[in-house]
Amino acid sequence: MAASNPSAWWDGLVLEADGSTATVALLNGSTVQLRVVGPAVDIAVGEPVAYHPVAELLSASAIITTARAA
Repeated sequence: MAASNPSAWWDGLVLEADGSTATVALLNGSTVQLRVVGPAVDIAVGEPVAYHPVAELLSASAIITTARAA
């Protein structure tokens, strides 16, 4: 799904992260809270990430994991 919709990725910066959730400030000005349901990813506050809302993927630290809007 992500490969067929490459323009759907949203870039942002992590505002808060606790291992199972992450709050991301998107570059379009909005904020999204994500529930990370894939493999544990060590996401740090301030880290740049990309979120694909259609495929429900979060790309951080060269790892792509499942993340759903909370």
